[in-house]
Amino acid sequence: MKDKGFTYLLLLLFLSSCYDVKKPEKPDRLLTESEMVTVLVDMAIVSSAKGINKKVFEENGIVPDEYIYKKNNIDSMTFVKNNEYYAFNIKKYGEIYAKVKDSLTKLRDVYKAIEDKEGKEKATKDSIKREKKKAKGDVLSKKNEYKAIKKAEKPNEEGGLKPGPKGEN
Repeated sequence: MKDKGFTYLLLLLFLSSCYDVKKPEKPDRLLTESEMVTVLVDMAIVSSAKGINKKVFEENGIVPDEYIYKKNNIDSMTFVKNNEYYAFNIKKYGEIYAKVKDSLTKLRDVYKAIEDKEGKEKATKDSIKREKKKAKGDVLSKKNEYKAIKKAEKPNEEGGLKPGPKGEN
């Protein structure tokens, strides 16, 4: 008897959960797919940045969501309604998120290339700096060596040459 009651309960829950889902109304200001991609890319970037360096946002008085809305010239309600509208069509929403992922990958690759280029430039500058220091050290040691030789070659008070570094003349 308990199993039969449980089965009816599950059937009732199943049937009540399968209600008719109505498609959201088209927003007054419908963002194009590319605009939606741009907003979602910005959200992903700001979310990552906020996670890494939240203090910088706070110190500069930046509220991430407000920044994104202002940058894309929308308000929060416009975003929410557009998000609901596009999310209703799973296939279309999946395509939008695929474009978001592609955009983020391209941005990552661009910034990675810039980082690599800057790293190579820094390595080159560091090696040039090292070589200059080495050359400067070589010049100084040659200059000191030259002074020592000149000093050794000066005539002493008796009119002869001073003994060389090892007492040789």
